[in-house]
Amino acid sequence: MRIIITFSPLKDSICLPINHQEIIQGLIYQHLDPGIAEFLHNEGFAYKKRKFKLFTFSRLMGKVRRKGNTFTFQGNIKLVVSSIHLPTVKSLATNLIKQEEIQIGTNKVQIKSIEVEKEPAFNKEVIIRMLSPVTVYSTLSSPGGKKKTYFYNPYEREFEELIAQNIIHKFLAYYGIHPQEQTIAIEPLNVSIKNQKLIKYKATIIKGWMGKYKLSGSPELLKIAYYTGIGSKNSQGFGCFEIINMNE
Repeated sequence: MRIIITFSPLKDSICLPINHQEIIQGLIYQHLDPGIAEFLHNEGFAYKKRKFKLFTFSRLMGKVRRKGNTFTFQGNIKLVVSSIHLPTVKSLATNLIKQEEIQIGTNKVQIKSIEVEKEPAFNKEVIIRMLSPVTVYSTLSSPGGKKKTYFYNPYEREFEELIAQNIIHKFLAYYGIHPQEQTIAIEPLNVSIKNQKLIKYKATIIKGWMGKYKLSGSPELLKIAYYTGIGSKNSQGFGCFEIINMNE
């Protein structure tokens, strides 16, 4: 299930730090039913040693102006929240719609609308546009034993391999069975250095990529990718995408 939440500021604008993914993540958890929030935060959906939250969200979308380390949003702003786990999104939508006003950071806003998106047709090949950066990385060890995080760019072989592996693992974590087909591929479409984003989440710098990509594979794997995001750190606001037409 995927929803689009439209917020209306009580004043003319709202001001947020550039790196506000943690604020949005906190907003989501705050408005989930306690049992669901606790399950996602402490347990999640497990596959071997990995635990997945199986939800993702977009960047805030609207008329925005940057000044220093802050974003100022004018007028209505939109947020996409998506999960393969229906109770997660239903709980969020139900609890938000009951509120006369909520707080995003230090800003008070009203919920203007919550729209449930119609499920798209999952063909074997789709063109996608990132709504939040996709991040793919490995933790490497130096000869001295020091660990370092290496973030892959969309043109490296490991970028595609790790995205495919991640989608299959999420499928196994949620459904408990292997997908009928396990082939999935992603190809960047004119993605350049201008699409690279550096995001600070808590004390960590994360490198991610916006842009357009061709995603191909079985419909069941494309569906899990669509609702849970691609790459890593989806529940921190990474890897959310929309399906578009080739000429968009």
